Amino acid sequence: MASRAGGGEPSGSASAILADTASGYHILRIDAYSRTTATSTGEYLNSLPFTVGGHRWRIRYYPTASHQGTKITSLFLYLDESVTEAIKVQLKFRFVGNVAEQALTLGVVHSFISYYAWGDYEFIKRKDLEKSKHLQDDSFAVRCDVVVTGEFRAEEAPVVTTPASVSVPSSDLHKHLGDLLHSEKGADVVFDVAGQTFAAHRCVLAARSPVFSAELFGVMKESDTGVVVRIDDMEAQVFKALLYFIYTDLFPNTAEQDEDVLSQHLLVAADRYNLERLKLLCEQKLCEYIDVGTGATILALAEQHHCHGLKKVCFDFLSSPANLKAVVTSDGFKHLSRSCPSVMEEVIGMLTN
Repeated sequence: MASRAGGGEPSGSASAILADTASGYHILRIDAYSRTTATSTGEYLNSLPFTVGGHRWRIRYYPTASHQGTKITSLFLYLDESVTEAIKVQLKFRFVGNVAEQALTLGVVHSFISYYAWGDYEFIKRKDLEKSKHLQDDSFAVRCDVVVTGEFRAEEAPVVTTPASVSVPSSDLHKHLGDLLHSEKGADVVFDVAGQTFAAHRCVLAARSPVFSAELFGVMKESDTGVVVRIDDMEAQVFKALLYFIYTDLFPNTAEQDEDVLSQHLLVAADRYNLERLKLLCEQKLCEYIDVGTGATILALAEQHHCHGLKKVCFDFLSSPANLKAVVTSDGFKHLSRSCPSVMEEVIGMLTN
């Protein structure tokens, strides 16, 4: 606690939370590219091993991968050792010729377990590669940047003093709107969802969602205050979370064990009411829950609601033969086969390769 001694300036201290990180890159050069395309579909070629963050890695190059009938080139980073705990890694594949032109933007954090691979399933279409500047004399080179994140730690930091100035607090508009939702003050519409009612403000809903705008100010008249609108095919908990986001622009807090289920239902609701930011937040959450038990269900959801980023992460997960075989035996795979025949063609293609 800061204190004043003899009426002087208060003492102060500061600390910073830091993460131990290690970064590095490996360049893989593919010579005789045309000969590599003669390999069997799904077959990969390994780079020499390299070390980043004290761990042994390889790049796996798939010259004859396929996606929806299109020939593609896939690249994966492979952890070539046994580990006792998952390793948190960010990675990025780029053509060597693009390194100077493209800023390095690392994507989501992936968890690597023993002898596991993550990567870019659709790095480039083969026809695009063969027309590109990167393929010269039947050869091209790629660079894989790797950042390994270790334990977090706290360190003492210097105390930064600033000259006297006017302090402007951060915006708390989301708090005020959240309080407005909670208090129901001035509410002019009521929703009935699975027998539970929710009061809200038509102007807020219409400003946030074009679908609500059309429903509340199109079909309904502005004079119809206090009207009850029935919402079908949605659970009350999901609609409550939807309203929370609309008023606060924040993903609702929920128990960790329920977050994956809520994210699935909330994604459907976000798509229904054209709330693109909420939809992307749900996709981001669901990427963390893809495993052999949920992979097929989440893939079906991604296909049905046009979540291209989430679908790509699902296929990255299924690119592992062990994961693919395990997912095929899950209950969710039966739902996937019934509801998404086009995706099934891609999955069957991966099984037969």
